[in-house]
Amino acid sequence: MREQSIAEKYEPVIGLEVHAELNTRTKMFCGCLNDPLEEHPNVNVCPVCMGHPGALPVINRDAVLRVMRVGLALGGEITAKCHFDRKNYFYPDLPKGYQISQYKYPIVSGGMLNGVRITRVHLEEDAGRLLHTEHASGKESATLVDYNRASVPLMELVTEPDVRSSADAKRFAEELQMLLRYVWVSDADMERGQMRIEANISIRPKGTEAFGTKVEVKNINSFRAVEKAIEYEIVRQAEALEAGEKLRQETRGWDDVKNITVSQRSKEEANDYRYFPEPDLPPLELTPEEGFDIERMRVMLPELPWQKRARFGTLYKLPTNQVEFFVANPRFADYYEKAASELREWVDGSADDEARAMNLLANYLTSDFQALLQQKLCPIEETLVTPENFAELIKMIHKNEISSRVAKDVLMVMFADGSDPTDVVRDQGLGQVSDAGALEAIAQKIIEAHSGPAADYKGGKINALQFLVGQVMKETKGTANPEMVRDVLTKILQ
Repeated sequence: MREQSIAEKYEPVIGLEVHAELNTRTKMFCGCLNDPLEEHPNVNVCPVCMGHPGALPVINRDAVLRVMRVGLALGGEITAKCHFDRKNYFYPDLPKGYQISQYKYPIVSGGMLNGVRITRVHLEEDAGRLLHTEHASGKESATLVDYNRASVPLMELVTEPDVRSSADAKRFAEELQMLLRYVWVSDADMERGQMRIEANISIRPKGTEAFGTKVEVKNINSFRAVEKAIEYEIVRQAEALEAGEKLRQETRGWDDVKNITVSQRSKEEANDYRYFPEPDLPPLELTPEEGFDIERMRVMLPELPWQKRARFGTLYKLPTNQVEFFVANPRFADYYEKAASELREWVDGSADDEARAMNLLANYLTSDFQALLQQKLCPIEETLVTPENFAELIKMIHKNEISSRVAKDVLMVMFADGSDPTDVVRDQGLGQVSDAGALEAIAQKIIEAHSGPAADYKGGKINALQFLVGQVMKETKGTANPEMVRDVLTKILQ
């Protein structure tokens, strides 16, 4: 079926399950380091995370606090009493032969993000990592196991089936990643497997209420793949129904090379896992008496992505794309706000003038400034350019004290040694030439040296004037005021 006809006939119903590794210092139930960057296999292991007989788990309190923080940010309800469950399922890379998770009593119930209702947020342990190798001949292969990741704290968030498009699913995942970083619970780097997404997808004829047969697509590891996997599955299911086939509830994997989903197994139900309370761990009471002060944690939450989005749009009058950049890059946002505070002292006080200055600051920070950071492989928190000096540079551009061309050169010097822009402009004689008499002399010289373009302009070719402006700017090494140059040239030529 054509995608357009599918969209006209069927409605997708999508629920998401998101796993995120928490950035605690140690693992979920033992004192081994939680180090996702460790390259040597099987060094962060001990009898507990290796499942040795007689080794008993101990709950990582910091991991519990992190999940509580996510729940509060989402507006969910923190349970007063929860416990861990034993999920019986064979994991070749989780040596106990079962997983310690939560089922009936999760830490968080309810909440909402991007208009999507949250069912639950619970805590469990991650499995290890399987490494598949192949012999050079291609005839022999082996699977190696790295247990460094086994028993790392893993948060699982489950949504209600409220998502109705692949684009909305992608936006939800992106917003959740930002939230996890804002509340300091996970780096959520999808390329490193620190955040993985599973999508439960079904379709139904438009206008109907009953859900179709649900298919789960597991372990999607990029935002692009989230969108593509859902789009593929919607088309696959619709074409199957149109051909008279009966869909079956199953688990499928996403093949990122072929851009298709692949059947893996029939879908398990909760009773297949034979959940029962983990006998080696006591129930957990999340009360102030036990050191879990929920109201204090709520007050201590930082500004959240949607709050920053609203504030930046209102306070700084920035366009949507720049607001989204700062929401997604909070360190740039912090730098911007420090510079904006300085810049406000130099604007003339009118709302329009301030808005122009704030936009100019954002433009330079997200273009020239960011490009130099990338060129030097320097994070913004380590740059030698202070927000105060950067604001001063923007003020000089805003007030036409230097041209935009000169500003680029000054910024490069500032990046090299942290110089004050006023000192750089003074010491190198880069102040903007705005003396009409001096500009007239230079303009006259340029016109005489380029009689052809001058004649073209007089003959009605307006674009020829831009060439002459460029020559004057070159002659003045970018220090002339471009608007004055244009006015002076026009006056002479006319």
